[in-house]
Amino acid sequence: MILETIGAIAAAYQVFAIVACLRFRKGVKGMAAAGRPVSILKAVRGLDPGFRAAIESHTKLHGEYELLCGVRSMDDPAVEVLREFPQVRVIECHTVTPNQKVGVLMDLARETHYDTAHPIIVVNDADIRVEPDYLGRVTEPLTDSQVGLVTCLYRPEGSTFAGRFEGLGVSTDFAPSTLVARLVGVEEFAMGSTLAFRRTDLDRIGGFAAISEYLADDYQLGAKLHGLGLKCVLSDVIVATHLGGGWRDVWAHQVRWARTIRVSKFFGYLGLPVTFATVWAVALACTGGWNIALAVLAARMLMALESGWMVMRSRDVLRLWFLIPLRDLFGAAVWAAGLFGNTVVWRGQKLRLDRQGRLLH
Repeated sequence: MILETIGAIAAAYQVFAIVACLRFRKGVKGMAAAGRPVSILKAVRGLDPGFRAAIESHTKLHGEYELLCGVRSMDDPAVEVLREFPQVRVIECHTVTPNQKVGVLMDLARETHYDTAHPIIVVNDADIRVEPDYLGRVTEPLTDSQVGLVTCLYRPEGSTFAGRFEGLGVSTDFAPSTLVARLVGVEEFAMGSTLAFRRTDLDRIGGFAAISEYLADDYQLGAKLHGLGLKCVLSDVIVATHLGGGWRDVWAHQVRWARTIRVSKFFGYLGLPVTFATVWAVALACTGGWNIALAVLAARMLMALESGWMVMRSRDVLRLWFLIPLRDLFGAAVWAAGLFGNTVVWRGQKLRLDRQGRLLH
């Protein structure tokens, strides 16, 4: 009886996620916010696959903007690529903070050509690729004075089989969970795929220095802006990102992500297993509840296709749909690994976290 109840809850979540996906698809595209110049800040380290295409996409944007990319050393291999684009200002950054990326952002913010005359800042990860109308659409919600930050979903594009497998989870698990959070009124989420906010609001929380100790700098930025009484909203824009590496890289990346979520929102993390429809379907099948198991799995697969293809437009979801249940079981193992431990691996470095998600020296 307990398994049947949990299975029913898991199936109900899948149905609710389908509703969230349908609501998102019906959203109206934002239009360009004329007269609102933007400073785009990118912390760059190393030369990853897809990096050149990502930077090139940012040089073709509509609107008035400046593009600043920060590196720790001018010997970084990414600098050679950045110099191919005269629109890019390359800044060597020296501020030392526990989160090295935030130290770069602090230096970039000081190097912008504008302050009150250039009121919007957009931060996104180095490998994010965007469409020409990106700026207008992600900054348009900021015309509402009650909105403090705009973020957006990202579509993974894998260059290895392991990367494509990891991408299935992003498109069919993470993305719909974000849409569900939006639908139920959660207003403090933020993702490194896009962080658009006002310079004046950043100053009100103490600048980038206020998040320099945290691993989840994107989440902390959203939480602190929300603490000002401002909303964090999800744009209708979906950007693209690159995923690669082997299975060890995927595992390390996923565990880092899981532990970051755990220290950021502990009780929310504990509640995640109730959404693990495939896990409960397997458990039901093992105890003889085949009819219920198949119904739960069918709800899961329907939601995965709605999110992965109809919302995210991921071709890998169509090509590798039969691997979604296996990816779900992999995700459950990642969740279990993320439940314990206070270390994460990022770019080959082992980092330790305290219970609030701050990086320990």
